[in-house]
Amino acid sequence: MSTAVASANLSPLGTSAPLRVAEVVAALSQALDLGSGATRWHSVRTCILGMRIAAELRLAEEVQADLYYALLLKDAGCSSNASRIYNGLASDEMGATRDVKNTDGTRLSWEALQYALDHIAPGRPFIERVRAILQEGARQKQHTRQVMTIRCEHGPTMARLMGLPEATAEAIGGLDEHWNGGGNPDGLRGDRIPIASRIMLLAQTLDVFWTKTGPKEALEVIAQRSGKWFDPGVVRAARSAARRERLWTGLETNAPLPLALALEPGQRVMSQGEVSLDAVCCAFAQIVDAKSPFTYNHSNGVANTAVAIARKLDIPPARVLFIRHAAHLHDLGKMAVSNAILEKPGKPDESEWQVLRAHPAHTFNILRCIGGFEELSEIAASHHEKLNGTGYHRGLTAAQLPIEARILVVSDIFDALSAKRPYRDSLPLEKVFDIMHKESPQALDAACLEALEQTGIGCDQSFTDLHTLQRTLAQTGLPSPSTPAEVESLALAETCL
Repeated sequence: MSTAVASANLSPLGTSAPLRVAEVVAALSQALDLGSGATRWHSVRTCILGMRIAAELRLAEEVQADLYYALLLKDAGCSSNASRIYNGLASDEMGATRDVKNTDGTRLSWEALQYALDHIAPGRPFIERVRAILQEGARQKQHTRQVMTIRCEHGPTMARLMGLPEATAEAIGGLDEHWNGGGNPDGLRGDRIPIASRIMLLAQTLDVFWTKTGPKEALEVIAQRSGKWFDPGVVRAARSAARRERLWTGLETNAPLPLALALEPGQRVMSQGEVSLDAVCCAFAQIVDAKSPFTYNHSNGVANTAVAIARKLDIPPARVLFIRHAAHLHDLGKMAVSNAILEKPGKPDESEWQVLRAHPAHTFNILRCIGGFEELSEIAASHHEKLNGTGYHRGLTAAQLPIEARILVVSDIFDALSAKRPYRDSLPLEKVFDIMHKESPQALDAACLEALEQTGIGCDQSFTDLHTLQRTLAQTGLPSPSTPAEVESLALAETCL
């Protein structure tokens, strides 16, 4: 594969157009939809609705620019409380997270009771279920606030890690505040809630009910909750846009991404300002890994191992960063796997294995939505393939697995074996390599495994920023870019090759 160098403004498509931040973040927001049990493109449709409401309100362009990314990343904190919800309810946290958006849990009602019956300890004996429902009812308010606090802290942290404006982070943090002060985590009331947060909550609710029952019912719901959940002024703006046929247009499409991209004010591009592709990849890796304590920091471990192997194999710096990006994004599809499966104490049954084995396909489908990411999607989705065709999800063989994929496969297995997990201590490196050598060369690439041993690296799940990586790459002896921006530019060029 060529390692040609392109200018900082070259997109992965190989044209003069730069890679847009919005295209990457909007496509990756599909992982957030998977994790929250939402329908596909929920975050993108919410963005479209929110931006149309903001236009109706005639908000300043700067405010709309901050709102835009907050809408796409509104659920960036959801994965951080997935394990807590699963263990608290003793049920599938994805279904619970999805259905809570349909339910007004701030008051006692039939729908709130139905939610409890559907999602608290299903499948348990009757008496055990009754006890669990009563216990959850007694601590519901406190538990909800704890869960929302975690979510509303983690989401803004991810936005800041990506280099997005502070106003975007603050808007994400205020998503679950209600106009009447009955929301979470801080119980803010009225104008104390950021205007972006008020729009986000309403736009999210519109999409949920539009998807479930249609536009008329969606507007009825926000009218009923006006002055309670929602800012009455934002409700009026949404209803005005609907009357003028400017709210719902185009939402029925199966490919709403172009609609959302057309609504971005300013059109940020990668490696301009604070936002870089590497930062976005690192943030989404943390979002995925926060889903379960069983995989916490796994993506960092895979990325660090893959970089070490690539350097030992004298792979050019731009390709090293390409491999790092694939490693950070390889488990995006795991957001579609319930914690009821990820944290199951016993062996998964056949249906659960099918769900687990499908997660690389989800990774592939998410990444291929980004223009120029064809190769990256292939590499990232190949992390469970084997040279002899016994891997998944496509059963690829040696001839179909380039060196980047082989590195990723070895790195993924190494981190999984060497990392400490809640249910076991880390395995000694001698044991780890003994297990891996039994799979080489028939299933695992022998050269990659040998390079891994020569690096002397142990389990390293620490976060490595782009500046540190740039200094590391400069020590390879190969021609190396001198700044993090140049490293990033090279990798962007490489994605189209």
